[in-house]
Amino acid sequence: MSQAVIGEKSEVIFHFSIKLSDGSAADSTKVHNKPAKLTMGDGSLTANFEKCLFGLASGDSKSFELEPEDAFGQPNPDNIYYVERSKFGPETPAKIGSIIAFTQPDGTELPGVVREVQGESVTIDFNHPLAGQRLTFEVDILEVTDIAKVSN
Repeated sequence: MSQAVIGEKSEVIFHFSIKLSDGSAADSTKVHNKPAKLTMGDGSLTANFEKCLFGLASGDSKSFELEPEDAFGQPNPDNIYYVERSKFGPETPAKIGSIIAFTQPDGTELPGVVREVQGESVTIDFNHPLAGQRLTFEVDILEVTDIAKVSN
């Protein structure tokens, strides 16, 4: 039985680490030993990210660099909001750099970063914190399952 390699119809369990262009770590599934699970082609990753995974098998490791468009995108000015300072209290002060979860009308929470506090106006950035950055991804493939074969 040949080992499954990542293709268009694969389910993949893998660890990943994300590093910024200065080499500092931004995120890693290894911190809590909780690997990510992904179905190729489900839209959760960009096409170029998926291309970097094609052909890898369980036990493989790979490092690759992605431009912002292939990682978390470019910052969108529509994701910048101005909130009245009075909406903040002692338990959630409006401090630059703070990440605050805002409850959406549908009940889900969306994290925003306080970028600026001027007078009674607080600037909140709802863009992904890694938007606009060139990132290095390091992946360690743990398991590959070919979904097409399983469902037949």
